[in-house]
Amino acid sequence: MTPLRIAVIIGSTREGRAGDQVTSWFTEQAARHDDLAVTVVDLTKYDFPASYPAEPTASIRAFVREVGRADAFVMVTPEYNHSFPAPLKQAIDYAYDEWQAKPVGFVSYGCRSTGRYAVDQLRTVFTALHAMTVRDVVGIDLLGGEPTPQCTDELRRDASVLLDQLRWWGLALRDARAARPYVS
Repeated sequence: MTPLRIAVIIGSTREGRAGDQVTSWFTEQAARHDDLAVTVVDLTKYDFPASYPAEPTASIRAFVREVGRADAFVMVTPEYNHSFPAPLKQAIDYAYDEWQAKPVGFVSYGCRSTGRYAVDQLRTVFTALHAMTVRDVVGIDLLGGEPTPQCTDELRRDASVLLDQLRWWGLALRDARAARPYVS
């Protein structure tokens, strides 16, 4: 069987962000699964315009291609002011059909809240895009420190549950899209 292609999108573009460490830890967890092919999509690598252009730029087209190739997604997002970062919303809006009928999971982080407000808002956005958000989330409280390979068993268990849900939905929806294209 073809491995499930998961795009792990780093939602923060801030200098000194924790997103790099969080993503590295999560992709290490995902690498333990032979049936998953993980690609990291770092928004800092795309030169997105400050305003939405009439025609897509090369960076927008490259990002949309990455989204289109993926069978499932994991949004690694911080919580800033009880929401998710503006660059993540901008990137999400550049694609449309490419998100449809695909599952989205969340690895969030913040201080005390573990990023739950950002995830709540992202669920609303992805529902509007006809994507399927999975129930369980990996939430990291940065007051306890950034995740490391020696992190808590609870965080590793949360990552395993998230990956299991993404795998199930990702395979089911990939088969469904192949049998009958999704139309919104």
